[in-house]
Amino acid sequence: MAQWGFRFGSLHFRLRLGWGIAAAAFVALTISLGNWQTRRAEEKLDAARRVDDAMRSAVLSVPSRPAVLAEFEQRKVSVHGRFVSASTFFLDNRVLRGAVGYHVVTPMKIEGGDIYVLVNRGWIEAGNRGVLPVVPTQESLQTLDGLAVTPSKRFIELAAESESGPVRQNLVLEREQRRLGIRLQPFLIEEASDAKDGLQRAWARPDVGADRNRAYALQWYLFALIGGLLYVLLSARRAEPGGH
Repeated sequence: MAQWGFRFGSLHFRLRLGWGIAAAAFVALTISLGNWQTRRAEEKLDAARRVDDAMRSAVLSVPSRPAVLAEFEQRKVSVHGRFVSASTFFLDNRVLRGAVGYHVVTPMKIEGGDIYVLVNRGWIEAGNRGVLPVVPTQESLQTLDGLAVTPSKRFIELAAESESGPVRQNLVLEREQRRLGIRLQPFLIEEASDAKDGLQRAWARPDVGADRNRAYALQWYLFALIGGLLYVLLSARRAEPGGH
């Protein structure tokens, strides 16, 4: 195996090419993973800053025509329309304070047009898995407030979801538009209104987990440092008296 070396004081370092390549690859990989975790933390913090800015800005009214996502994303909004309770569906495996439940999503037909917007009305505990919870829904004309968000696309599906049934694992707007046979606005509203429907609306901030990402990044950087040091230290041999 090819090797080269150098002397530092009484130590003679013999650096083997094969092990050096493996060590360099390990260090590069762990640094890359650390950088990725750092970027994820910054993305979450940046999203939180945008939400904070939006909460201080004016409330936008959701139009009865197709909206431009960039104008509404992460903004406080108000919508005037009617819920379509028959099309309510449930996002499964949503956790709130350690309890597993559902997010309840109902389409709202916006008054004055033929376009709808999905409203995440809040969380309810799952209870008996064999029976979906009953959620009272006011179908009369109403106005509600909330935050316009785009559903996360960071998920992996092992199999395509069923085209029928009221329970979903993930929310994809294009898929719901096809399933429901309606035109949807390009965002979801997280409801903030004080509706008396038994649902809890404790929405997670976008920066949740940023500290965990930073801790993971530090861990990967430490692995890179340890890997490099171990390679150098294990390559060291004490030089023999009078040796070269």
